[in-house]
Amino acid sequence: MPLAPEFWSKRGAAAWSLWPLSLGYGRIAGWRMARPGRAAPIPVLCVGNLTVGGGGKTPTAIALARLLAARGHHPGFLTRGYGGVERGPLVVDPERHRAADVGDEPLLLAAAAPTVVAHDRPAGAQRLAELGVDIAVMDDGFQNPSLAKDLSVVVLDARFGIGNGFVLPAGPLRAPLGDQLRRTDLLLVVGEGEHAVETIRRAARRGTPVARAELAPEGGEALKGCPVLAFCGIAHPGKFEATLEEVGADVRQVLRFPDHHTYSEEDCRQVLERAAGGGLTPVTTEKDLVRLRGRGGAADSLAAQSLVLPVRMRLQETRKVLSLIDAALGRRLVSLGGNSSPRR
Repeated sequence: MPLAPEFWSKRGAAAWSLWPLSLGYGRIAGWRMARPGRAAPIPVLCVGNLTVGGGGKTPTAIALARLLAARGHHPGFLTRGYGGVERGPLVVDPERHRAADVGDEPLLLAAAAPTVVAHDRPAGAQRLAELGVDIAVMDDGFQNPSLAKDLSVVVLDARFGIGNGFVLPAGPLRAPLGDQLRRTDLLLVVGEGEHAVETIRRAARRGTPVARAELAPEGGEALKGCPVLAFCGIAHPGKFEATLEEVGADVRQVLRFPDHHTYSEEDCRQVLERAAGGGLTPVTTEKDLVRLRGRGGAADSLAAQSLVLPVRMRLQETRKVLSLIDAALGRRLVSLGGNSSPRR
């Protein structure tokens, strides 16, 4: 996925020139979202976002799974596996699979709970149920109508919001905002910023609950004062760079690559050579690291020499989130025979 075009942030001439195409795309996307999905054998908690690009879906999915596990549930992850060649349903094995097989995010998810990659999401949910999972946490797929969702948590980055508010290709929205908010059960606003204010107001007018969360670095002590070369291939590289500065890293150079970028041998050599030439330590994200490991050559060398700054999603209103989850699980009691009642 290439870096987001700059015109997605404002309604300039480039955005308006593509606006007629957005009208057609938006109508199709809204119609598609309205189609009824197939019911899964277990409850489905979907984590999605309103726009193209990373808003913190994967860290949110992991945080919710940990919350569910702490209450005695056996959650598992369902994901399409963007960037991988496997169509599934496939149970992800971090010891055997690589990012080229299943994508980068499934490898991170599989470290936290059983994870199934499936382009056919109903089949993927069935596979999770066969593994003994009692709640499927679906990373992405909010706009995909194939599988019915019991609860949809939509993540919104307060620093970026919804950009210029246009639908693809004129803006970053995946479907018209109204169509998406109509199917949102919880709007999870991450971080602080002014760009989410109007979307929060629109959600509030619809009666959609809003909760707050933040992405916080973990284990950044080793980076304090360390002269580093930061490199990453994520949707919003500026967030990674800001977090490095937050933990006190001395960021001397930055290399940005497209989201979900598959690093070539030349890319890896470039990072290594620039780091060595400046006496710098390469530092990257967890997602980027899993795309490097197990490939041999310069990729493995870069993985071995790189430090990583993990981030974790911290929910600030856990009670509100748990209350919504409990209500969603309660609605499944009749169809599931009570097997998914919340365990306190």
